[in-house]
Amino acid sequence: MKARAFIKRIKGPGFYSGSGMAGHKVAHATLKGPSVVKELIIGAVLGLAAGGLWKMHHWNEQRRTRAFYDLLEKGEISVVAEE
Repeated sequence: MKARAFIKRIKGPGFYSGSGMAGHKVAHATLKGPSVVKELIIGAVLGLAAGGLWKMHHWNEQRRTRAFYDLLEKGEISVVAEE
């Protein structure tokens, strides 16, 4: 009991409660709820980017298919195995 009273006099009031520590007085960022407009914009941008990538892939496949059938029609390639 005497030791606690002595430490309390040295450290000041609030030593045991933790209010005298500097770490508890640091201001923290307050968390807000989700921003609907921001989420809509991010969703639209991500959707357009994914759609653009899908269209580029589709156009590439279309080009390859068209080139294959053009070569097949010209007779430069054949789908029949040679004997």
